[in-house]
Amino acid sequence: MIDRPQPVSRSRMIPAADLPFAGSPLAAPVPEDDPAADRLVAAAIERLARDWQAPPDLDALAAEAGMSPGHFQRVFKRRAGISPKRFAQFVTLGHARRLLREGAAGGLLGASLDLGLSGPSRLHDLFVVAEAATPGEYKAGGAGVAIRYGFHDGPLGRVLLAATGRGLCFLGFVPEGEEARGLAELRQDWPGASLTEDPAATAPAAAAIFGPVHDGGLDGGRPDGGGRAGGPLTLHLRGTNFQIKVWQALLEIPFGRVATYADVARSIGHPTSARAVGNAVGANRVSFLIPCHRVIRGTGVLDNYRWGPVTKRALLAWEGATTATGR
Repeated sequence: MIDRPQPVSRSRMIPAADLPFAGSPLAAPVPEDDPAADRLVAAAIERLARDWQAPPDLDALAAEAGMSPGHFQRVFKRRAGISPKRFAQFVTLGHARRLLREGAAGGLLGASLDLGLSGPSRLHDLFVVAEAATPGEYKAGGAGVAIRYGFHDGPLGRVLLAATGRGLCFLGFVPEGEEARGLAELRQDWPGASLTEDPAATAPAAAAIFGPVHDGGLDGGRPDGGGRAGGPLTLHLRGTNFQIKVWQALLEIPFGRVATYADVARSIGHPTSARAVGNAVGANRVSFLIPCHRVIRGTGVLDNYRWGPVTKRALLAWEGATTATGR
């Protein structure tokens, strides 16, 4: 079993005040479709998730973004699919605990889950198919595998996306200015692979996952992006047999819901292996798509997340608010 990676510094989105157009009453309004709006929305989401016990109101968030409240509300909803107020309602510890109760009552993860890698799993409006690296690729650390990568801004933060010829192999949240650290993590996960920076190659997938909202979901609707219009997003996963089994189980946790480490352990037929499951969850290299953020402690505490507890809280709040809005 591979040891759980050491926690990294908390992911933070770029503060609105650091943006050239923010905080100035003379600045031109940011168009709702401007990609730069992603950084403003990400900063607001980070603020709401970090200060969830005393969240700022719409006026405060708009002032930090350098916009009028009405314009900021429209930009936020366009990029995130929900209003700031709606997001704040779902970012509390009580929401996480409520999800746990609902999961226990509904038998969220059954012991009879089909864990075969051939079946697609639903991620909101995206389909995700997991494909394991060959034993030879795993042992050699990906030697002979060519990986193209790029950094992309989205409403949930800046991400590093990487892909082999067989699918996405890495998705990590990377704070502005810490790109070198994110790239070092990619190299550590695929030490034998050759890496080429090519954001154009990963842009379609980024648009499919984090693009502007259409009909209530983050989805760029790009025909070549692996979203609704282009078939499933395929993941190329490098891990032990046990890790692959755990990661496939995570794909079975419904969007907007959570499970405990013990739930996942039972679902894969190892009810006494919650600690080993935790190690496998922590070793996940494809955040969001393999939803390790949906695994939480039985107390509802949101910690033990590779990309930081603030990001984990933001992801769960966004999913919960989006799901409730779509009911």
